[in-house]
Amino acid sequence: MKNMKNKIIVIITFLAGLVLLNSCLKDDADYWKDDVKGKMYATVLTPTLQALSLSPTTDTVPFSFMVNIATDNPPSSSVTLTLAVDTNAVHAYNARKNTAYKPFPTVELTTPTVTVAAGTRTAMVHGKVWGADKLNACDNFIAAITIKKVSDGNITIAENMKSYLLSLPISNPYAGDYDVVGYRIRPGNPTEPIAPGQIEALNTVDCKTVRKNGFGNYFSFDVVIEITTDPVVVDGANCFKVIATPIDPATGASVGGMWATWTGDPTLTPPNLEINYYNPATQTFVLNCFYVSAAGNRIMYEVLTRK
Repeated sequence: MKNMKNKIIVIITFLAGLVLLNSCLKDDADYWKDDVKGKMYATVLTPTLQALSLSPTTDTVPFSFMVNIATDNPPSSSVTLTLAVDTNAVHAYNARKNTAYKPFPTVELTTPTVTVAAGTRTAMVHGKVWGADKLNACDNFIAAITIKKVSDGNITIAENMKSYLLSLPISNPYAGDYDVVGYRIRPGNPTEPIAPGQIEALNTVDCKTVRKNGFGNYFSFDVVIEITTDPVVVDGANCFKVIATPIDPATGASVGGMWATWTGDPTLTPPNLEINYYNPATQTFVLNCFYVSAAGNRIMYEVLTRK
């Protein structure tokens, strides 16, 4: 009886192994099947989508990845691989995954050819991207690099593992610390200026929206600021209108809105009466809002300039 139990355990283990092997062989990223054993393939070591976050600056940002010669034994002689930026690989990924990535427009390979040394399997590829400051942070981008050529005719480029795909999300360009000047008015009371040297943090809500604490010199409410694509020209500068909404941070509920025209202390009338806009050249917000009060709506006028 004991021998029979052992045989049953062995059979069950064998069948489980067959199921697991069959499952692995169906995986798109698995190239090492029985019918290709003994052959050699050039692959990207990590063909699944990778990610590298970018700041919306002019900085050049490097990236790197490994290519691989997949084989039973390392090649006995050196192998040279030629790679190139491949926008078609981005479109193919979109079709496969039902996504809407855009090819990142400024990508360069600093090592368009790499050599896998004899007796080894891998080599490092280097590239760079730049120009994130010119792009819309609400768009989704991929840089794609594909193996195009192998010096050894006995090595096949693996079709399902030939491209390195790098997602490049761009962080919110408006988030950061700002110098703030301005005031709050409670009708019937003296104007209450913001303390000199006040700095406020604008924090990311999404790719086009930030949130800050403070309404003039009053810090029980937050203000959510959405930068729109609606243009407005202020003193000859191309700016964008914003939607600024004072909210109660405890509930997230709106407690006010924006004035339609400049409303504030007549002794502090600004040179330009345009309000509720963002100037990308100077990285400045001009806000003129109110929150509702039974004693009269409170007035806020602020100018926030990026530090």
